[in-house]
Amino acid sequence: MTDLEARIRRIEDRAEIEDLVLKYFLAADDDDWETLGWTFAENGSFSAGAFPGGSDRESVVKFIQADRQNMGVTIHTQNTTLIKFTDDDHASGVVGAHLELARGGTTIYGAVRYYDEYVRTADGWKFASREMAIIHVGPWDEVGTSLTTTNRARWPGADPAPADLPRG
Repeated sequence: MTDLEARIRRIEDRAEIEDLVLKYFLAADDDDWETLGWTFAENGSFSAGAFPGGSDRESVVKFIQADRQNMGVTIHTQNTTLIKFTDDDHASGVVGAHLELARGGTTIYGAVRYYDEYVRTADGWKFASREMAIIHVGPWDEVGTSLTTTNRARWPGADPAPADLPRG
């Protein structure tokens, strides 16, 4: 492969990974479990803070399906994606996103980061692992103080708690 071919392939890989991230968000919002599962490698894992969300594709989908039973409409908005390739078939990424969720009878707003590991498979790029870390989350009517309080993770029905980020 020439240098130019390698550079073009890297650009194509970057675009495919960014599309993968968006496919995950759209599948989660649309309860499209087949596509959501497709975004993960067979042994891909997911975690959300202290909640292990699964260590293979099937358990990841089951975890997200179960969590979605507590929600109504959701909107995941991908803001930023930083990708670093470790070799031709592996990369890591940090994805910044905002969330709007119907949960516990209220609208929740928040910001999160996903720490991703990607792997090229025969079916294209997939998540090898995905870890969600909360910057802030809480009821829409508390957005004005969502970044100025110590306990920035404020889920309906739960006591306010420290957020995952910034990490101390």
